[in-house]
Amino acid sequence: MQILFAATIFLSSFLLFLIQPLVAKQILPWFGGAAAVWTTCLLFFQALLLGGYLYAHAATRHMGPRTHAILHACLLAASLAALPAIVDPSWKPGGTEEPVWRILALLAASIGLPYFMLSSTGPLVQVWYARALQRSPYRLFALSNVGSLIALLAYPVAVEPWFPTRIQAYAWSAGAALFVVLSIASAFAGSAAPRPRPSEQVDAGDAPAPRPRDYAAWMLLAALASFMLLAVSNHVIQNIASIPFLWIAPLALYLLSFILCFEGDSWYRRGPYLALLAAALVVMAWFLDSLNLKLAVPVYLGGLFLVCMFCHGEVAAGKPDARHLTGYYLAVSLGGVLGALLVAVVAPLVLTGHFELGLGLAACAIFALVRGHRLVWWTRFAFAPVLLAVLVLVAQQIRAYGENATLAVRDFYGAFRVIRAGAGESTIHELRHGRILHGAQIVEPPEKRVMPLTYYSPASGLGVVLNALRPAARRRIGMVGLGAGTLAAYGKAGDVIRFYEIDPLIVQIAKTEFHYLGDTPARVEIALGDARLSLEREPPQQFDVLAVDAFSGDAIPVHLLTAEAIDLYLRHLKPDGVLLFHVTNRYLELAPLLARIAQAKGLKAALIPHEPTDDEEAEMQYASSDWAVLSRDGAIFEHPEVAAVAEPIEAREETPLWTDDFNNLLRVLR
Repeated sequence: MQILFAATIFLSSFLLFLIQPLVAKQILPWFGGAAAVWTTCLLFFQALLLGGYLYAHAATRHMGPRTHAILHACLLAASLAALPAIVDPSWKPGGTEEPVWRILALLAASIGLPYFMLSSTGPLVQVWYARALQRSPYRLFALSNVGSLIALLAYPVAVEPWFPTRIQAYAWSAGAALFVVLSIASAFAGSAAPRPRPSEQVDAGDAPAPRPRDYAAWMLLAALASFMLLAVSNHVIQNIASIPFLWIAPLALYLLSFILCFEGDSWYRRGPYLALLAAALVVMAWFLDSLNLKLAVPVYLGGLFLVCMFCHGEVAAGKPDARHLTGYYLAVSLGGVLGALLVAVVAPLVLTGHFELGLGLAACAIFALVRGHRLVWWTRFAFAPVLLAVLVLVAQQIRAYGENATLAVRDFYGAFRVIRAGAGESTIHELRHGRILHGAQIVEPPEKRVMPLTYYSPASGLGVVLNALRPAARRRIGMVGLGAGTLAAYGKAGDVIRFYEIDPLIVQIAKTEFHYLGDTPARVEIALGDARLSLEREPPQQFDVLAVDAFSGDAIPVHLLTAEAIDLYLRHLKPDGVLLFHVTNRYLELAPLLARIAQAKGLKAALIPHEPTDDEEAEMQYASSDWAVLSRDGAIFEHPEVAAVAEPIEAREETPLWTDDFNNLLRVLR
């Protein structure tokens, strides 16, 4: 019987966390590869976990063991109807839906009941174990977290690189069917044992019932850990890419802290961890505005682990006896939901920038100061200056973010500012996504508004190709990613420029804060929604040029750079059309990746780099850029202007061929 309970709780936890990156990866391309897709998924998972714990708490308190076992078996059997774990394509957004609620709804419809049943298994099996075997069940909690951690670590190494997503989903569904069998057996095994008399309750002794303030403390500690998990995850994936590997690293550390804290009392020592936490909070606050991710990412992952060890260590130190097991887990789960809700939903609504990480650091310092001073004598002397330092650094971040900003707004897809700056006798508006420049325009004097700036300068790869094709009559140009609308500066009478933009907020900013769209003599069309979904639905557009620049800073939407994406782009190009990709990136080598795809598709490929002079950069707001150029016939490379600046791209053997099912970011890191 002991093996049955252990196998059930281990398998449930393994499946519970394996489905998270699996289903998130399925829907990620539908929402533009946005970082917020993962945080919204985490909110859903935390909410269903709370629902599962609430069900377990109510069932064990208010139902007889046999009655509950029958109900549980019926729910488990019903959950099989949701398999296989493949999201129905009918849930693909049309472009106007609110993404958070769309994601929550499609997840509920696709995996809601199976995930709910998996979520309830942890506390239920522990209750059944304690009832049947009269032993402390807390070791099972550690075992469940081991199963979760193995699932998370296995996915990016042993699952994602080797198996197509559909095969992953079918394999997971087979595991879910096995779980149903084990869980039904466990439910009836636990119900067969008589309820112990009060004198026989496991670990009951004279332990008092938890007080309301105990439940509040467990909830707040869990909320703080969950808040920091999502805030750190957001910070990392916004600047690199929203991919399973980077989703999993913070979540694995979060789970590891659970395992260590609930395995025994030896792993969490309050004094040493508080000392490490004090130092970590200041260092993390110092790196809030750092773009040196090679340093910042390890700092934040290490700091997240220390925060979670403090929070979960304090939660584990106060765990009650088995009589109050489900209420205890319910409070912890409620805290997890509250923390996720604050980052995934509340922060984008009330904050104009990504300030939640800094605010979370301040909250950690306050909580350590308030809770620690009653337990460790030196805490008040250590955390008072730590709190002051963190508040100063966070205030500096917020002040610097708003400096010279005429507009600061935020939505599901990111935080955007329009900065008013001067360059000589000109006044310039800059569009920034977070801290990254995403377009600029000279707004004063008006006669200079038509000049394309930043990565779209006349000497950039895009500028060179478009000027080479300028004599052509009635060009049809496509652009994935709107930004400030700079591409429209190259339009002439008779041209059609069609932009694909997923974020309605960017469309509004481009129309109201910049003049490119309004001043161009070309006809401008804007297709709202994810570019791939829009292109899949449209008839062939017969573009002369299709340019792709939909990246958020250095973060890349992987689904726009796969072999299937290239096939889709080619369907919309004329036979002699040109594909351009903006591949400027500090952390990833994207040009060899595109050369590898071009080689597989029989395309010609070259790179056009541009490094502006200091004078150009100061006066004209030109920026360094790398544009990869792909063509079926290679005719564009014979044009004198293009031939003078184009460089061959080597398709290296070690560079992988990215597809929708197989894409490995680690292989293209610089």
